[in-house]
Amino acid sequence: MRLSRAFLPTLKETPTEAQIASHRLMLRAGMVRQTSAGIYAWLPLGWRVLQKVEQIVREEQDRAGAQEILMPTIQTADLWKQSGRYDAYGPEMLRLKDRHDREMLFGPTNEEMVTDIFRTYAKSYRDLPRNLYHIQWKFRDEVRPRFGVMRGREFLMKDAYSFDLDYEGAQRSYRQMFVSYLRTFARMGLRAIPMQADTGPIGGNLSHEFLILAETGESQVFLHRDLLEFDVLGQAVDYQGDLSPIVDFWTSRYAATDEKHDEAAWNAIPEAERVSARGIEIGHIFYFGTKYSAAMGLTVAGPEGKPVAPEMGSYGIGVSRLVGAIIEANHDEAGIKWPDPVAPFRVCVINLKVGDAATNAMAEQLYAAFDPDALYDDRDERAGAKFADADLMGHPWQAIVGPRGAAAGKVELKRRATGERHEVSLEDAIARIKG
Repeated sequence: MRLSRAFLPTLKETPTEAQIASHRLMLRAGMVRQTSAGIYAWLPLGWRVLQKVEQIVREEQDRAGAQEILMPTIQTADLWKQSGRYDAYGPEMLRLKDRHDREMLFGPTNEEMVTDIFRTYAKSYRDLPRNLYHIQWKFRDEVRPRFGVMRGREFLMKDAYSFDLDYEGAQRSYRQMFVSYLRTFARMGLRAIPMQADTGPIGGNLSHEFLILAETGESQVFLHRDLLEFDVLGQAVDYQGDLSPIVDFWTSRYAATDEKHDEAAWNAIPEAERVSARGIEIGHIFYFGTKYSAAMGLTVAGPEGKPVAPEMGSYGIGVSRLVGAIIEANHDEAGIKWPDPVAPFRVCVINLKVGDAATNAMAEQLYAAFDPDALYDDRDERAGAKFADADLMGHPWQAIVGPRGAAAGKVELKRRATGERHEVSLEDAIARIKG
């Protein structure tokens, strides 16, 4: 994408309503625009990041054996009345009526909907286990939306739902999602720590929330230092095998939010092995047994012919929230520092003298080598403004081309994450960025 033709409305000044780094930087980098309280339009730069985050989530769900569907955003109130949650959910649910005066709602979650779909088709234990997921926009009418996409009213969410014949199968599905979440976040450059959590309005008696450490986190967290050193992606994972050793590693080390913190257990850990910090929730998984299947009449014929209510779990990831969380964990005073897998563009090619033949030619070669994963700053703008915008938007690499370097066949490469700079040949520049 050529910056001279792109719709990337960056801001020099920080909007007064932005209270945290991710909100401030997303507005300044032209990633989103607020349209009403807690609701945002995603502009081209932000949309590219959101799509990359979504794709990683999708790939890891597929890898763990979940199957993608797409459920509607508008649900009938009748389903929620069957489960008993329609009146219990609270004012966060946006309730509405259609032209025939039928009670409807804008779905905040999909346990009822997916249970209704599954009960239509599942008849036998041979139809189990199954895990269905979708990635869909949700709406929850937060009383005080704040922090940009971190606490909005409309948000993009991945929610998955498992169906198993018995408790043992349900726990196996839970472990699969547990490990899948660790891999998902690690691929985005995040170290997520699973911590036992309350189940809230979802229900059930087993739940883990996944948090990353960031100074602006909403929760105080306490954890064993071992959990910061485990190589998630370096572990061979067989989703059809026994995942207990991996899960046991994480659940046997101390990790708790302030709500679940046990001071006695914390004090029993050697001081050098304790880490206390702020955390941001980016995912939540639940096991709730037959809470929905029993309430909504979902049964299948068991191996002996008797009806069995399947054991269920649900697994959520805030996809749009993740974009803000990644920024909270990866930024400095100049702007965003995107991890490579989720960056809007892998490289920003900066032409320091638009119109100079040699400079133009080298910049065009670099741009062609990485298009469509390159942003080419071909504006007739001063160098300082170009550097400032490149740092603000946070592309992992900056390839800087000026008349002196072009004459010598050299490109200045800057690695945004570290600030390191190297002057290299055109061929070396392309190889390093690709590497």
